[in-house]
Amino acid sequence: MEQSPLTQQARPDVFEPKVVGLYRQVFEGVEDHEKPDGFWRELFLLRPDIPRLRQILNETDADFLLHIQHQPQQLLLQAIAELKADKAPADEHTLDTLTVFFAVVLAKRYTNPSSDIIEVLAGLEKVDAVFTELVAALDHAIKDGRTITIRQKAVRAAIAVVSGAYQTALVSYFIHRDFFPALMKLVDQLDSPLQASEPFLLMGLLANYNKFEVHNQYRVRFSDFVNDDTMKKVVESVAWTCMLSRSRYVAIHDDTPVGWSVAGTLSYVGLGALAGAKPAAPILTEEQQRELFAEQPGPEVASLLTLYDFTLANKLFCQHFVSQPSADKGEAPPFSTFISFTSYLYQHAYRSARASLYAYLTLLILLILVEDPTVAKILCETVAPVRLCRQRPPLLPLPTKVDRSYAAAIVDLLMDGINHNLRKKLDTGFYLQSLTVLSRLLTFLAKSRTKVVCHWSELWRSLLSFVRFMNQYADDMKFLSGTDELVRGLVDVLALALTAGEGFLPDAKDYDDLFYKLVESGDALVKFRDIYFPSVSADAKTPINTLIGVSQHYQELIESQRAKREHLSPREINKIIKQGYETLSFAAKEGAEQQIAGHREADHKVVLKKIARVAVADAAALVSMPEGRR
Repeated sequence: MEQSPLTQQARPDVFEPKVVGLYRQVFEGVEDHEKPDGFWRELFLLRPDIPRLRQILNETDADFLLHIQHQPQQLLLQAIAELKADKAPADEHTLDTLTVFFAVVLAKRYTNPSSDIIEVLAGLEKVDAVFTELVAALDHAIKDGRTITIRQKAVRAAIAVVSGAYQTALVSYFIHRDFFPALMKLVDQLDSPLQASEPFLLMGLLANYNKFEVHNQYRVRFSDFVNDDTMKKVVESVAWTCMLSRSRYVAIHDDTPVGWSVAGTLSYVGLGALAGAKPAAPILTEEQQRELFAEQPGPEVASLLTLYDFTLANKLFCQHFVSQPSADKGEAPPFSTFISFTSYLYQHAYRSARASLYAYLTLLILLILVEDPTVAKILCETVAPVRLCRQRPPLLPLPTKVDRSYAAAIVDLLMDGINHNLRKKLDTGFYLQSLTVLSRLLTFLAKSRTKVVCHWSELWRSLLSFVRFMNQYADDMKFLSGTDELVRGLVDVLALALTAGEGFLPDAKDYDDLFYKLVESGDALVKFRDIYFPSVSADAKTPINTLIGVSQHYQELIESQRAKREHLSPREINKIIKQGYETLSFAAKEGAEQQIAGHREADHKVVLKKIARVAVADAAALVSMPEGRR
């Protein structure tokens, strides 16, 4: 290093802000003595250099942090004192520093994670007092911080420590302190719905901590919440999160159908500015698209975990969620945006275990909604534009009407998911849940005799193509967990459509088309029974035999007519199908009455724990992102 001409002292090659020198004294020194109060006062008064702080912490390994544990312990104690003092600008600088500190330090690999983290942050003897004080200080900052910015930064700091310490007992301090009122108060007061996603996410992280093992007060809070205005803010926040997540898919491959106006009701109003992601130019190669699609959805979708808990616990919230109109005239309603995002998620769910888990979570949300008769009625009665993903063939036909019922959009959504995730190593959980949601929705439509216009012919084709797929890859399917439940679910949905279709199909031709496709698939259905129901005799009264019996009944009628005329036109075959109703006999499924009991969270315990772990990791990634990328 060259000397300064003024002081004749060696000077660094690159100018280093004073605050960085203070960071080095904390995390690179080995002295064990207490630093004076003036040192910490100066550290928190200076504007943080977040990138350098992150770099210094990243370069400090876990063992060295344990070696110098007195230093990070002092930092945390002094930071708590600054938060309690509630003075500018130290309180804001403290929160920025703590967010990076927790995000990096808690992410390191420790030999004994729980006890080592406690030693680094507080020490075994003092952890109770330190974390009680920390939690109280963060709660106060979220509820009564000097500015909205302070309150938001307090939420980020809380997310950093909760997500980083999720596998330790430290999160229990946040569980014992009720953050729900402070977080909901902040959601209600924020101007931008997108800003509310982080307080909403923090609620979900806390609500899912050990929720299957111990009582969790946040679950009770969700069920007791009745503030309509705040619920509307939450729904808007969910919509903007979904809109942002959808825009990331569209930025990779713009699938806007020809003729759809960018400024129209189905467009993405202002999304480029929000996501920092405009449709890419030049067009990405297939390999580039594949890599980027595999990274989706973005970490902001972790807040869907909170959406699941809210819909599960609060029926009033469910009604708000599906019925709330758009805040701006030029945008689609919130639930429309949710369905739209999930369609992109479903078309690419097979690309990663993470995407598959989020897809499963949204299916659980849909299941909760369609199982509630009041909400299901709203889904059938509410019409709105819904943009469904068209990034991969096979493509569903564009609807003749832009505005359709949400129920119709959900049928198309589920069908699209079935079409686009067929793999030898099938995601049986995703398919079983898709069929379960479809079954519940069709059951409601049949019982309420609600006629819905949607792509029924495409649905029959998709379900029967799935039957053929299961036949073709039977050897692979037999080794997958959940195959038995999946094949029963597939047969039950087809049998339900056959026996109860008159209740929800708007036109006789849709019903005729189902019979026609069953005739075409007769051999495939017999093979399906032989492979997956080997113990079922041909004369047993079972759903699979009902399907085969209908197919064989019409096949015999068609063959008898072919004996008179060699060639039959499709119109003549349809005529035979209509006439065959008179001689057709099958047991009408009491299906609507025999459906399994409603959604039981305990049945999904294993998957929900996996989803919670993914959401926690995404929450940690979210608060670790540089501000410009969020």
